[in-house]
Amino acid sequence: MKIEKTKLEGILLIKPEPFQDGKGEFFEDTRGSFLETYHELKFKEQEIDIHFVEDDISVSKKDVLRGLHGDRETWKLVSCLYGKIFFVVVNCDEASSAFGTWESFDLNDMSHWRVLVPPGYGNGYLALSEKIIFQYKQSAYYNRKNQFSFAWNDPRFNIPWPVQNPILSERDKDASGEAKTK
Repeated sequence: MKIEKTKLEGILLIKPEPFQDGKGEFFEDTRGSFLETYHELKFKEQEIDIHFVEDDISVSKKDVLRGLHGDRETWKLVSCLYGKIFFVVVNCDEASSAFGTWESFDLNDMSHWRVLVPPGYGNGYLALSEKIIFQYKQSAYYNRKNQFSFAWNDPRFNIPWPVQNPILSERDKDASGEAKTK
C-alpha cells in the first residue's frame, strides 16, 4: 500500500497497490476484483499501530450529507465501498492553533482510497452518486456521549460543499456554529 501524508497533521491517505506476483492489496481480472481493505501487520510495518474494535457501514442516497462528527479518543479508517463521496476532515481541537483547518478527498469505489483520521478531528461526507456505501473502522466502541458535532456549514470552516440544499439529519441541521454533543 502507498501511504501519503496530507496537509493536516496525522491524517493519512492510503492507496492500495495492485497485485503484482501475489503481492499487493488489489486485484482485478475478467472475473471481477479482490481488495484487501485492512491488514494489521502491513499497517504495523508502516508504523501505524492502531487496534480497531468496531466496523460500521452507512448507506446513503445522493445529496445526503453526514457530519461533521467525531470524538477525542477514536481513530477511524474510512472508505467508500460503493459510489462516490466528497469526504471532509476538520481539526476540531478548539485549543489548537490549527482549529478549523480542513481537507477534502474524493473517495470512490474505483480508487479504493482510504483515509486514516486521528482522534480530535471531525469528519463528514456528501453522497455524490445515486447511492453510496461508506465504511469505517474504529479504534474505540461508539459512545454517543463522547461525540462532538459541528454544523456542516459552520462559517469558521468555510467548506465549499458541492451542494446547495443537502439532505440532513436533525443532528446535522443546526447551523449555529457551536460545538454540540448529542
